[in-house]
Order: sequence, then structure tokens, then C-alpha cells
Amino acid sequence: MAESKRDYYEVLGVDKTADDSTIKSAYRKLAKKYHPDMNPGDKAAEAKFKEASEAYAVLSDPDKRRQYDQYGHAAFEQGGAGGFGGFDFGSMDFGDIFGDIFGDLFGGGRSRGGGRSYNGPMKGANVRASVRITFEEAVFGCEKEIEPLQKDECKTCHGTGAKPGSSPVTCTKCGGKGQVVFTSQSLFGTVRNVQSCPDCLGTGKIIKDKCPDCRGQGYIASRKKLAVSIPAGIDNGQSVRLREKGEPGTNGGPRGDLLVEVIVAPHPIFQRQDTNIYSTAPVSFAVAALGGDILIDTVDGKVSYTVKPGTQTDTKIRLKGKGVPSLRSASVRGDHYVTLVVQTPTKLSNKAKELLKEFDAETDDSLTTVERYKESKAGQDGGKGDKTDKKKRGFMK
Repeated sequence: MAESKRDYYEVLGVDKTADDSTIKSAYRKLAKKYHPDMNPGDKAAEAKFKEASEAYAVLSDPDKRRQYDQYGHAAFEQGGAGGFGGFDFGSMDFGDIFGDIFGDLFGGGRSRGGGRSYNGPMKGANVRASVRITFEEAVFGCEKEIEPLQKDECKTCHGTGAKPGSSPVTCTKCGGKGQVVFTSQSLFGTVRNVQSCPDCLGTGKIIKDKCPDCRGQGYIASRKKLAVSIPAGIDNGQSVRLREKGEPGTNGGPRGDLLVEVIVAPHPIFQRQDTNIYSTAPVSFAVAALGGDILIDTVDGKVSYTVKPGTQTDTKIRLKGKGVPSLRSASVRGDHYVTLVVQTPTKLSNKAKELLKEFDAETDDSLTTVERYKESKAGQDGGKGDKTDKKKRGFMK
């Protein structure tokens, strides 16, 4: 029913005064978002795609848009107010729409000039590698050497892939265009799709006599040493890009890039979060009680820190500017947060034990706490405990 349909302008999210370019751009965004190929099995997305396609089919056609503006959805229903009869969306050829604005979604597209060629210069694919570094190397940066597998132009065939004395021939399937067009039936009728030619893989050429050295590939793979500059402040899992060190391009296109993933080894003492470093530091019982200087390990080496008298375990301190440099500016560093842990001595000489007892007696006399509590409790009872026990045994009535 007409009343169940949303307004076509509302569907595309445009004003009623929108020009053709605005309508086309709005539909392109919606169609790419909800296309069934991008949302396999999603019925809701499929319904939105169909709704958007229906709206575009009307609003992109000047005559149909004029009818819709005048009569609304009734213009395309049997016996509608406009008297134009039913409008069959299923019989429309959406190939013109898809060929015009969906080239990138379907792996190609119909160009206004009669077909876009696939055998032009194309950039090579990116390649991934990894390098392991230490925690300190990640903090301050370093230079590393890797040996990735790289492909270079075959010196025998000079990249053509053909045996010396022969040349690649034009692909008969695509006629040298590198692309083939095929039609299929969808929810919206006939759709024309464009894809890379399966015979020549989009090159437009077929190699019949392959080069014996590269076996028709046009390149030879070998391991090469490459220097990688690791910037200060890089974190685990981040990558360094080496421009044009990836796969060779095709038909004169540039090489791809080499993405080197950095794997940072864990540190036995330090932990990192963003540009801050966290660790713990031991403090002797005497220093914690009396105060004094301690040495704390940092990525810059040992630093001296003055502990306040009466410091308790789990006290947290900050060493400003002793963290990790920012990737954006190596001169800007995070902080180092240290948790102080008071150490209890486990091995004491007899003299140390006596001195500790004297110390305890001079402070809170904690060694006799339980004993003093029992004596105080007995004094409060005043001997009543004995009478209670005798009564329980039947000696008193």
C-alpha cells in the first residue's frame, strides 16, 4: 500500500530541491552501505538497499520524478491518481545505475567512454614483515636489519614473463581490456557486473611461451637485507612503513609498501601504558621508618629518591619525565610511576633481634600486645571466672 512506503526523498536523506548530483551521491552512500554483497544474510540491510534503489530509480529519472512530485507513490500504482498505471521496479535495468556508480564495489564498472581498461599501471600489493626489539629499544628507538622476501624484475625477460624472443599476446577473452562484463538477475531485475578477466588476470595479455627463469611471473623472489629505523616511543604491535619495498607494480605501476610490525619483548621490571611506565621499588624497614635516599631503576638508569620518614608500603610516587617519548615529539616524555614496597627482614642476627626488641619496647611494645591483653582481661574478671567454673561443676548452689 502507498501509505506504507516512506517518502523517496526521506529514504535518500535529501531535500525535494536536491539536484541530480546530490541524489546520486546520497544513493551511492546508502547502496554501498546496505548492498547484499557487503551484508551477506542481513535481511534488514537487503530491505534498505531495495528501498534506496527504488527511490533512486524514480528520483534519478526526470519524468518519473516529476510524476512522483505531483502524485506521490500513487503515480506508480495500478489505477493511481496520476493515471500512469503501475510502475514495475522489478523490470528495470539497474545495470546502468550500478555500472555508473558501483565500479569500485563490483570490481570495475561501465565507463561513459565504453569500458574502463584494467591493463593500466597498477600499484603493487603491500607486504608485511615483523621485527623483535627490547623494551629499551622501543623507548629510545633503534636501527634494525631485516631480510624479507622481495620480488624484483626478472633480468631475462625484463618483467614481461615471456620467453626471450617471444612476446605476450592479446587476451582473446577480454580483447585486451583486462575486464569482462556479465549480466545476472537480482531482486531488482537485470544487473550488469564487471570483473577482472579470469584468463589474463586483468593484464589484457596472455603469455604462451613463459620465461624459463621466472616461469612467466616476470619477477624473481629473493631475500634482501633492509635497514629499518624504529622511532623512539613505538609500542608493541605498531608498524613502520617502508615506501615502495613491497610487491612490484604491474604495467609500470609503483611498488607497494613494506609494513614492518614491531614486537616488543616484555621487561622483567617495567610495564608500559601509553607513554607512562610503571614499576615497584623495595624500601628497607629502617629507611621507611626513618626516611632516607633509595635507588630506583628507570629506563635512564638508576636515580636517587628521598623517602619520607614513616613511609608505608604501597606508597606511590611519580618520576616526572622518566617515561616513554611521544611518537609525535621525542622531546615530550611520559612519567614513571613507582610503587614503594617496604621490605621485612627475614634473617636477623642475635644482636639485631635484641636491638629490634629494644626498638619495639621504645615504640608501641607490639611484641607483648597479646600478653598484656590477657592480663588485663584476667584483672577485669577479678577471680569471678573460678566461681563460675565451680558452679558449673556443682560445688556451689
